Amino acid sequence: MPRKKIEETEEKIEEKEETPKIVEETIEKEKPKKTKIEKDEDFSEVKELLVPVDDYRKAGAYIGTRVITEHMRPYVYRRKADGLAILNIEKTDEKLRAAINLMSQFKPEEIMIVCKREAGWKSLIKINQLLNVKIFTKQYPAGIITNSILENFFEPKLIIVVDPWLDKKAINDGLIMGIPIISFCDTNNITHNIDLIIPTNNKAEKSIVLLFYILAKHYMEKLGMKEAKKLKAEDFSSELREEK
Repeated sequence: MPRKKIEETEEKIEEKEETPKIVEETIEKEKPKKTKIEKDEDFSEVKELLVPVDDYRKAGAYIGTRVITEHMRPYVYRRKADGLAILNIEKTDEKLRAAINLMSQFKPEEIMIVCKREAGWKSLIKINQLLNVKIFTKQYPAGIITNSILENFFEPKLIIVVDPWLDKKAINDGLIMGIPIISFCDTNNITHNIDLIIPTNNKAEKSIVLLFYILAKHYMEKLGMKEAKKLKAEDFSSELREEK
């Protein structure tokens, strides 16, 4: 299956995602750039985003790790005094737009989402309920999209994963079948074989919830689904949904 050309957003995102010369590095020698606000990042001057900038801040979507791989360096805004990397929210938003545009080229049943990390399970269940997208939580059954003799074999045309390390089995299968892959990526991730990187905190539930809400809402709007207008980020939150 040939890879489908990935169409970026209307505003072209020019970047190089080359094989890292150094896999991981803790850049302790770098001095953090000065900023007006140290405790909470000041994003007041960023351009119009898919959701209010405060939503990204409250979800902690911009908070990276103390490790920055060469692949993820282009998405890092600065490093805080405590060593934590701060992701560029504008680039996160741009990549989300690109992902929505790519998703809109496929039907829901042609999309597969994989998340081994528990923080994203409830969000995947919600997306499955809304769109009947094929999802895999806990453990991805390797070979399900490559071995046609399996009873539950199916052929997705787009794969979305939450972590390129934890979900590497799905990525490997996608590579074999030539399927484009979208991945949430934190600053410590190595992004080999990822077609579309969405830089974000892919460990915290609030961050994962917000990003899946954005993807689902705007994808549903692209499909002309009226239900999209009623969606809220908390609909994808495990805590609030379990209380109902």
